[in-house]
Amino acid sequence: MNTFEIINILYNDAPKAYAIIKGNGVEGMLLVYSYDKGSVLVVEAQGLPDTDCNQGVHGLHIHEGTTCTGTKENPFSDAGSHFSINDCTHPYHSGDLPPLFSMNGQAWMSVYIQKFVPEQIIGRTIIIHEKADDFTTQPSGNAGKMIACGEIIELYQ
Repeated sequence: MNTFEIINILYNDAPKAYAIIKGNGVEGMLLVYSYDKGSVLVVEAQGLPDTDCNQGVHGLHIHEGTTCTGTKENPFSDAGSHFSINDCTHPYHSGDLPPLFSMNGQAWMSVYIQKFVPEQIIGRTIIIHEKADDFTTQPSGNAGKMIACGEIIELYQ
């Protein structure tokens, strides 16, 4: 891995996939780039809640579902469980990502991950959770409600 190569990709290459992330007062975007044997993810979000001692730390996961629909009580329930191509338990699902840290409701992060390539998550969903993932509790880290969702779409080049 080379930091300058990744910066060059972010600056010069088009992403392979993207998602528009929306929730109750939350808006954001995911960009997915191909790099080496994995993916570079860029996530931005605004309108995130800062509550209690959990201020500004939110679970972030790729989910197996294909749509950001659900019920009135759980508007993103159709996003399903954490994406997993490796049959591992949490926190080793393919879709388990580092936490999203926010300040005053705003967050931005970039991460290189070798758990999947962009083509493997196209058609899946990305979820921002209300609370931090504890990386222990089964099956999904006790991260609270799903507060925002985006459907991951291939960006044709």
